[in-house]
Amino acid sequence: MMDTYRAVVDKRDQRAFLPKPVPDDALRRMLQAARMTGSSKNREPNRLVVVRDPARLRAMGALSRFGAWIADAAVAVVIVQTERHEFDAGRCAQNMMLAAWSDGIGSCPAHLPEAELARLLGVPDGLHINRVIGFGYIDPARMAAPRSVARTRLPLDQLVHWDAW
Repeated sequence: MMDTYRAVVDKRDQRAFLPKPVPDDALRRMLQAARMTGSSKNREPNRLVVVRDPARLRAMGALSRFGAWIADAAVAVVIVQTERHEFDAGRCAQNMMLAAWSDGIGSCPAHLPEAELARLLGVPDGLHINRVIGFGYIDPARMAAPRSVARTRLPLDQLVHWDAW
């Protein structure tokens, strides 16, 4: 099992996956991590649509050039909310991505057009699509960050203010 701190600081988003399915036990751990996410007033607004069908993944990827890589994911999880609460959805997404990372599975969140995605997946009216996360085993040949985003992070002394701004 991976150390939590190491998982948080070492994980980076991955969009290039091997054509290898995510095993059911790993997927179940990811979904359990999502289920156990805390929520505002314990309302549990997050619902999950798990997509493993390759044709449906390709259709999802075709909805946006920014999410085209979803077509090559082994599985995508769509976070649908019974009421809008972006913070709760973000916590849910991070829980799933860290659980996946601890099993050697990469991930990346994507934003696809909500109305089109809702039609594709049959999401009922009145529910809100928050985010899509693609998961899969990382292609080691394409693991390095693209040069356009490969940079060092700002140092803590430029980000942190103590006791006041």
